[in-house]
Amino acid sequence: MDGFSDLNLFALVARNRNLAAAARELGVTPPAVSKRLAQLERRLGVRLMNRTTRRLSLTPEGELYLANGSRILDELSELEQLVTRSRGEPAGLLRVNASFGFGRTHIAPAISKFVERFPSMQIQLQLTERPMNLQEEGYDLGIRFGEVPDARVNARLLRKNRRIVCASPAYLKQHGKPSVPHDLARHDCIVLRENDSAYGTWHFSRGKRAETVKVGGALSSNDGSAVLRWTLDGRGIAVRSEWEVADCIARGELTPLLTEWSLPNADIHAIYLERNRLSAKLRAFVDFLGEFLK
Repeated sequence: MDGFSDLNLFALVARNRNLAAAARELGVTPPAVSKRLAQLERRLGVRLMNRTTRRLSLTPEGELYLANGSRILDELSELEQLVTRSRGEPAGLLRVNASFGFGRTHIAPAISKFVERFPSMQIQLQLTERPMNLQEEGYDLGIRFGEVPDARVNARLLRKNRRIVCASPAYLKQHGKPSVPHDLARHDCIVLRENDSAYGTWHFSRGKRAETVKVGGALSSNDGSAVLRWTLDGRGIAVRSEWEVADCIARGELTPLLTEWSLPNADIHAIYLERNRLSAKLRAFVDFLGEFLK
């Protein structure tokens, strides 16, 4: 067997963590994939994956093989692009992870324009409720909001983005405006359940002052679009990102509140693993996103 094709197969299975999904992508049967994996493990003399009836997990040796093998595959792709493309047009596959709301609204249209400009590129966009681990799930690029928590990844700021407390004029006419953050405890607040942040706890700052408010109300959701819909309907006060509500505010459909106070930033970053920092196709896509999202 070809060592590079073995490595490609292993990386694909590791990314999917599922033989059937990898087989569908390759256009072969799951038993064929399983057989090739077994042959690879016999050739290397180590177990690379632990197999259960529902999911695959990498052994320490498998993690090592994937981490170093992915770098080799990237370098091979770069070499092929260098040799075959005299003008250096980006080519190849990128796997991108983004949230449902921002991914649908901004990243999917950006990808459409990008592949129109660079037809040799292929993009797999995976939209998820929670951010995915780039290395474990095999993504080349992730779109993240707020501070970048992991020093092991590179980050490029794509767009400044504030979090805004807002409500509809109809709600404010009936219930009045909060003057300070702690007034929110007496209002109906619509809470987004996301990530691992404390549920219903909003953090405000103003200069050196900081206030934390526990809010609540009749409605909550893990979907930002649902929260926005309810806010527009006058069901309560919500915290939403500037990218999502700026047009609603401009049209007078929502009113920003407590504007002298700040919430934790929600700046939008493209993050990628350090091993990918010199990838021409990744650099081209990140540069394109930076321009598209201005």
